[in-house]
Amino acid sequence: MSQEEVIVGIDLGTTNSLVGVVESGFPIILADENGKRLCPSVVHYAESGKITVGEEARRQQILQPDRTVSSVKRLIGQTADSLPKSGHGDHSSPVEADDHGRLSLQLAGGLTQNPAEVSSQILKHLKKVAEDALETEVNRAVITVPAYFNNRQREETRKAGEMAGFTVERIINEPTAAALAYGLENLDEAETVAVYDLGGGTFDLSVLKMQEGLFEVIATAGDTRLGGDDIDLELANFLLLKMEISGDSVNRANSPALLALAREAKEALSREESFEVRLPFFAEGKSYETTVTREELDGVIGPIIEKTRNLCVRAFAEAENKGVSEIDHLILVGGSTRIPLVRELLEKWFGLEPNLSQHPDEAIALGAAVQAGILCGRIRQVVLLDVTPLSLGIETFGGLMNIIIPRNSTIPAKAGELFTNAVANQKSTVIRVLQGEREMARDNWNLGEIEVPFQPGQKGSARVGVQFAIDQNGILEVLTRDTATGEDHILEIRDSAVDVEDTEVEKMVSESIDYAFDDMNERIWTEATMKSRELLPAVETALEQVGELLAAEETKSISDAAERVRQLLENSEEKDAVRLKKANAELDEATQTLAATLVDLAFSQSLEE
Repeated sequence: MSQEEVIVGIDLGTTNSLVGVVESGFPIILADENGKRLCPSVVHYAESGKITVGEEARRQQILQPDRTVSSVKRLIGQTADSLPKSGHGDHSSPVEADDHGRLSLQLAGGLTQNPAEVSSQILKHLKKVAEDALETEVNRAVITVPAYFNNRQREETRKAGEMAGFTVERIINEPTAAALAYGLENLDEAETVAVYDLGGGTFDLSVLKMQEGLFEVIATAGDTRLGGDDIDLELANFLLLKMEISGDSVNRANSPALLALAREAKEALSREESFEVRLPFFAEGKSYETTVTREELDGVIGPIIEKTRNLCVRAFAEAENKGVSEIDHLILVGGSTRIPLVRELLEKWFGLEPNLSQHPDEAIALGAAVQAGILCGRIRQVVLLDVTPLSLGIETFGGLMNIIIPRNSTIPAKAGELFTNAVANQKSTVIRVLQGEREMARDNWNLGEIEVPFQPGQKGSARVGVQFAIDQNGILEVLTRDTATGEDHILEIRDSAVDVEDTEVEKMVSESIDYAFDDMNERIWTEATMKSRELLPAVETALEQVGELLAAEETKSISDAAERVRQLLENSEEKDAVRLKKANAELDEATQTLAATLVDLAFSQSLEE
């Protein structure tokens, strides 16, 4: 196998990570020297400077939690403002932010590591696993991310790959990768599948159409802070209460020893009806033990699983809007889907028997390997079409959100529009790039800005083209062009932070539904207000020029219509958009003769000249 041919697929997971490759037309997961395919996503930094990754690092987490990092995926691409207000709760090491809000983990001995650096150590380990197994140098990779990772999180993942020595050929969404793994065995089938991916730290659901090797993502929904880590923490808290362990419950629940035991109990209760929990010398030298039942586990984690229901419903509704009337298979992937309650609730909610044909831990890495195989030509009969999870656009005059690329558009995608200056004698305009689903710009997320200079002139004289292009990795490039000079300005949304919690992604879409009526009313009001403020001075000027040529009753009709518009504008607290829009239309109608008279006068004057 030559170096040029090798592209590996990597599932960089919250709890475990894997690396795969296509061999003889089939995707396989590569094992380390101990025959282990799963690599715990844990990194230990020893006092000697030695860095260990995987199972050995996880053992060290019990002994030296202040030198060990786990679940770093929940921090990658985050800023101080985007973390949950209650604290991160996922890491034994303190997290600090610099003046720009960028995060770093503070380890013992004054060692500081940012999330991308920690992730790169996991990727370096997987690179070595691949090189040892394949007996060749490996420099190219496809890496998976949650479907709801934003631009910054994706780019930080890419950066981690580059720091590990990879050329990152593609970033693909995890449920899409799982569908690729499933679909490779079903290329002759024409099916619509939903992939329910509940992993260690994230949840995604995607609906895909598969036909003759074409994989098209129809809809997606998810939460990048919902997964097995949350289940472990809730179960740890439950154990503290049941065993009546006193002290700082937050610190106790975050204890690596207790979290490890909670994880062990969760996994055991997915197979058995009860589990014996033992904590020797856990607090103040005391030992604790108790029995936990599956019924108790279900009661603890039920509310967490319930959170996935609304996300599924939304994705199914969006798929239905795009003509998908029936889901053929509900495919389960992610280690947390081993929990019996997850499978029971899904069948109860949606009447679909869960499809368990895919390996919960390995499906995503296998799909990443399939995508890698497509890129290097080892698999030729598959085409993947992914989607963007949120709408992208710019702010226009009046504070409105103008969508350029709608939510769930197939990527790669490219779209653009032509805009002009809203005010006379402008020397430039600022293009604010927005992401979100609300009608007003202020309710969406600001991804970045470009200032475009142009020649001052009258209103509407400038012509600025704006083009959005999203590549296969979901990275956005915004190009603006002054059509008069041909001068381009480019903004690549790679390192621009979206300073919101990950849960705000779900909140954004939910609020767009909850406030749909209010938002649309405000948009109509804003558009009608701009129309009114254009009409009134224009009518006033026209009346001054040719008003004496009109009949008295016609002049009165125009004045009355204009006055109704003014009164509605002055009573802006009520924002009666429908009445203002109607008043504008009545003023438009009332000024038809006035406009014609103005045109006739201008024509006559031009003939005299």
